[in-house]
Amino acid sequence: MWGYVPVSSGAMFTGTVVFDLLLPGDSRSLKAKRSYVRPIVAALRRFEVSAAEVGALDLHGRAQIGVAVVAAEAAHVREVLDSCERLVAARPETELLSVRRRLYGAED
Repeated sequence: MWGYVPVSSGAMFTGTVVFDLLLPGDSRSLKAKRSYVRPIVAALRRFEVSAAEVGALDLHGRAQIGVAVVAAEAAHVREVLDSCERLVAARPETELLSVRRRLYGAED
């Protein structure tokens, strides 16, 4: 066979985080809500993660943004999720109400 490379049984870790956000009072329409959520999701994707609005879709003043990351080391997953949390928390136009995090390893 040409080009055959055996696959190692390396570890894989996935991490998820859900940010619950309070949006400004002027987000009374879904269009206004998207104007706050879309830039946050775009900024999160610069960390090479999957990010999307995942909850509170019909609520105008609230948003839930989910992030997922996959890496070979748990420490790298934590570092990326920490960076994502700092980015979201630093947004002056929104208030970060809660953060729910999970780390999954090979045993999960």
